[in-house]
Amino acid sequence: MIKDLPENRVEDIAVAVALEKESVETKLWYVYLINLKKEAIENVLITSKGYGEKDGEPVKTSVLRHMFPVVPSNSSVLIEPIDEQTFGLNNEYWISYYIGNEIFDKKFIFLPESIVEMHFIKLPVVNKPGVMIR
Repeated sequence: MIKDLPENRVEDIAVAVALEKESVETKLWYVYLINLKKEAIENVLITSKGYGEKDGEPVKTSVLRHMFPVVPSNSSVLIEPIDEQTFGLNNEYWISYYIGNEIFDKKFIFLPESIVEMHFIKLPVVNKPGVMIR
């Protein structure tokens, strides 16, 4: 099935983990899809999952699926909240979308311990601190 997809290059699309709110007791994190293109993307399908090891044992999270009919140009959509406990895992977001009749897809993977303050930037469009993969 993957071999049937054209090799269209994904550009100006990012996935970001943003720090939404912070209190003494907890931090609230959200994952966003950011469309930095000058055109909308359509029929956006996103699958997300976490996997890796914790205490020497293999760990997998549930696979979640999200669908957005349209993501306008230079905008973002909230994919899902993310729990800090999964930051020690690989957090994978597989994005597929259309521009016209052409399909594009790409995996974005936040490696274990990559979502740390040392890597924070001010996220474009979202305007919050966080970590972004393009």
